[in-house]
Amino acid sequence: MGLTIKYIDGQTPLNEEEQEGLKIAVITTREELDEFEQLNIEKAIHWTIGKKIKPEQLFSEKFIKDLHKKMYGDVWKWAGEFRTSEKNIGVKSYLIATQLKQLLDDASFWVKNNTYNAEELAIRFKHRLVSIHCFANGNGRHSRLMADLIMEKIYHKNFFSWGGTNLVKATKTRENYIKAIKKADKQDISQLIAFAKS
Repeated sequence: MGLTIKYIDGQTPLNEEEQEGLKIAVITTREELDEFEQLNIEKAIHWTIGKKIKPEQLFSEKFIKDLHKKMYGDVWKWAGEFRTSEKNIGVKSYLIATQLKQLLDDASFWVKNNTYNAEELAIRFKHRLVSIHCFANGNGRHSRLMADLIMEKIYHKNFFSWGGTNLVKATKTRENYIKAIKKADKQDISQLIAFAKS
């Protein structure tokens, strides 16, 4: 296959089999891949507009998979399917379904019991979701959109601004995002909340 991907800090490399799942043969560079994925993501965001989504729908394996498929289904054959390979981050692939179920149950409990304010709940969910790393690719963007949908659909608030830039390119903003994720890995999510609002 002709796709050449240069990975930057925090990105998860695809194995050869996953790369063969590319649906668009004309893509040969990371930049082209990013462009096609972004167009697909914009379609997914459009799909959510005006859609009433209850917490029990949002916090379901079906919605997690459906959203990923909407975000990447035009680009990758395996979009919306849990990864079967091991990555540099995330739980073992055979643990994805059980770890995700635990997160979804926790999030439902948090909402019902007002455990956290809207921003903290959305960011805690985002961080745990990306830590599980359900999919071969797109976990960061998927988890950020999930946090945005929690804000919009459950709390009727605006999407986060996420530093106001595209986080797939190697920039100072992305560097700050990765630092905030690493801090959250150590149980301090304050920096990630601040970044999401920046």
